[in-house]
Amino acid sequence: MNIATVKASTLKAKPDWNDLGFGKYFTDYMFTMEYTEGTGWHDAKIVPYGPVSLDPGAMVLHYAQEVFEGMKAYRAKDGRILIFRPEMNARRMMRSCDRLVMPQLPEEMFVEAVKAIVAAQKDWVPALPGTTLYIRPFMYADDVVIGVHPGKTYKFVIILTPVGSYYAEGINPVKIHVEEEYVRAAIGGTGFCKCGGNYAASIIAQEKVMKEGYSQVLWLDGAERKYVEEVGTMNVMFKIDGEVWTAPLDGSILPGVTRDSCITILKDWGVHVREELIPIDFLMDAGKSGKLEEAFGVGTAAVISPIGLLRYKGDVVTINDFKTGPLAKKLYDFLTGMQYGDLPDKYGWIHEVK
Repeated sequence: MNIATVKASTLKAKPDWNDLGFGKYFTDYMFTMEYTEGTGWHDAKIVPYGPVSLDPGAMVLHYAQEVFEGMKAYRAKDGRILIFRPEMNARRMMRSCDRLVMPQLPEEMFVEAVKAIVAAQKDWVPALPGTTLYIRPFMYADDVVIGVHPGKTYKFVIILTPVGSYYAEGINPVKIHVEEEYVRAAIGGTGFCKCGGNYAASIIAQEKVMKEGYSQVLWLDGAERKYVEEVGTMNVMFKIDGEVWTAPLDGSILPGVTRDSCITILKDWGVHVREELIPIDFLMDAGKSGKLEEAFGVGTAAVISPIGLLRYKGDVVTINDFKTGPLAKKLYDFLTGMQYGDLPDKYGWIHEVK
């Protein structure tokens, strides 16, 4: 892929690496590429970070033809820049595009674009423990027409932001409320896609529970409000009586890269993983009886987020005395150890950016 570079007239001052937060600062440059029906992908560029031109009639503003991904670049102790399983993000974006009738960006082009913009912004990858460079590729329909049908022109963009911990609690447990009123997705919908509409629809429940002192919601299925699906914006796992349970990929939950990685690692460790429907009543009973040993969200942003308390219909269960469980901590240490280059990568998941 031929990638042109447009130089910035001035560069930004770097933020305080000790006080990054999440998604507050953006790098000097971003990647852009255009799609035109009949021509395909063209005009790949690395350009100064800044506003994009968008007509008020652009289709994305009216019909939400938009998808995105989330991934990270890590600085190893020896200075190398590493990214984790980018091909998985590329394939997931292709599936999201297929569902929203958008042009697919080939896996090779996606990975090449990610590596190119990260390589151009190496000095923005922080080196402090727990910090990373978050990578946000996204695509949207930008042709100007009012009508519910697929667009004919699209823009693919990658922006970068140096970040600290996603949750203020870090690897410490959080309180979760089981959502009964709202649903995140339903089978046949876009639950398995990473598209903005899924997240916009989830904000109302998140705002509601935060006012009550909870960090996130645990979503139930859209049909029966009976089975556990995701926690907030992450996949979720439960260690019950020595086995790890997680919801199956039946079309209503996101096929997470971290989820897939954890399942692979757990099986290698000899832990039995059950990808099965998890009734919420079964989960709460396991919590009350003490069989629910650990619970944790898994996702790119937070990696592993332990759950210390669940509330459902007035019932409250505390998990592992509101402490981070040994399995959650072991997974976190192993995954981040690979991602930062401290542990060997026996799976071939790590890509070095040069």
